[in-house]
Amino acid sequence: MGTAELAAGALGRATASPILAIGAGFIDLTPVWLKDFAIRTFGSNDKTVLLIGLGAGITIAALVIGLLSTPRLVFGLIGLAAFGTVGGTAALTRPVAEPIDALPSAVGALAGMAALALLARSVRPKPRPKPHPRHRASPIRHPETTAKGKVAHSTAPLGGDQATGPRSEWKNWPEHRSKDAPEPAPGAGAGIDRRRVLLTGAGVVGVAAVGGIGGRALLRRENVSKIRTRLRLPAPVSQAGPVPAGAQVRVPGMTPFRTSNADFYRVDTALVLPQVDPRDWTLRIHGMLAHPVELTFDDLLRQPLIERDISLSCVSNQVGGVLAGNARWLGVPLAPLLRRAGVRPGADQILSRSSDGMTLSTPLESVLDGRDALLAVGMNGEPLPVAHGFPARMVVPGLYGYVSATKWVVDLKVTRFATDQAYWTKRGYAERAPVKTFSRIDVPKPFARLTAGPIAVAGTAWAQHRGIDAVEWQVDDGPWRPARLAPVPGIDTWRQWVAEWDALPGSHTLRVRATDKTGTTQPEHRSPPVPDGATGWHSVVVTVT
Repeated sequence: MGTAELAAGALGRATASPILAIGAGFIDLTPVWLKDFAIRTFGSNDKTVLLIGLGAGITIAALVIGLLSTPRLVFGLIGLAAFGTVGGTAALTRPVAEPIDALPSAVGALAGMAALALLARSVRPKPRPKPHPRHRASPIRHPETTAKGKVAHSTAPLGGDQATGPRSEWKNWPEHRSKDAPEPAPGAGAGIDRRRVLLTGAGVVGVAAVGGIGGRALLRRENVSKIRTRLRLPAPVSQAGPVPAGAQVRVPGMTPFRTSNADFYRVDTALVLPQVDPRDWTLRIHGMLAHPVELTFDDLLRQPLIERDISLSCVSNQVGGVLAGNARWLGVPLAPLLRRAGVRPGADQILSRSSDGMTLSTPLESVLDGRDALLAVGMNGEPLPVAHGFPARMVVPGLYGYVSATKWVVDLKVTRFATDQAYWTKRGYAERAPVKTFSRIDVPKPFARLTAGPIAVAGTAWAQHRGIDAVEWQVDDGPWRPARLAPVPGIDTWRQWVAEWDALPGSHTLRVRATDKTGTTQPEHRSPPVPDGATGWHSVVVTVT
């Protein structure tokens, strides 16, 4: 594996790494229920857990290969060849794969075979040299008393006795062994050279460590963080309005109105972040267009940029979940670009593709209906973080991320849903996925222990591109009470709410529901994220003393 990492680093192709290629293949084959379980359980750490699991699996595979090689080395070599084949196949099945991507797995398999052969040879018993007849001790005569009291003489090697030492070996010498004495066992006197085993093992470990560390270091050559840090974005021709005073509810533990870049949720299938140099980046806009275009990053920055506050949320977000965030985005309006390219009649989808081959589908009408759909280049006053799509990504308010928020975007194809399917729609998710009306209780936290008396109950609600019109909350099975809504800069952001509760001792259940500006109220019944987003009332249980 270390040698394979080194080969992938030398090629400058992280996706050719066997462990990353196998991990990406595992993600592709993961059933929807397991994906939702991983996101629900581990959140943004799901990829770390997957890599740890892959590491454990590789360790077990190595142990099995070692055991197979014990009776016959060829069995272990076949196991390593099979492992290399799996890695190479996984690398070649990636959406942006090239034939050379199979090379690291092949190099790694060959290096593994060589290492296994060396290790097997090092633990092979090493026969002890037989003493040369010239070096044998001269026999001397020892007096022995016979049963009749007479003295007899026998011969034994010098320095021997009747139990140990050379005397014990003397009976095995051919010229002194009796006819009835058993033959010595094959390999008798053989032993393992521990020094050779330790040196060979240390050498193999050293090569593995140098290869793995060296491969990672070579891949860091492609890191674009320094380029991003030096990048200066143009000022917008249309700035976002100021966030109204009071948009942030002042309650301890309350969610910030604007989510920092570091805290913004990340859900994608990339095990390693794509490193896209803006100097090499191009965006191809094609398909059912009269005038297909291709833009460089400089071309994109020469377009009029606008700045908007927009909340995003993930379709995998459970009721009460935290896979949502609000940020100030800077980008190019997408609708004018498409209109200038001339959208042909019959088109109803934009199939977008990221630099790592991920595809998302966006309803065309949601981009052309007047909302602020962006090709974003900035986030919260700085260039996009690499984890959030640098150098460019899509942001379409009012849609779940899996049909709108393509990161590291490099290709937009105007097409039809009947013609092309994206990654998640192939796996049973809805083609069109407007964000559902959603609310949650942020304070107090579930299972909190509170003191009787006035207590602040507060939370967040959203229905992007429709806006939140009302939030109601309930204690146990009592009446629904209106909450006070904080002001917001527009209908594309989430909205905070707060209420005061005169809490009495006991165990209580708090619930919340929201109504959007179309009059739609969040339903009571909970539904899972598949196929078009979770819904239902959020509740928390607290204890008041």
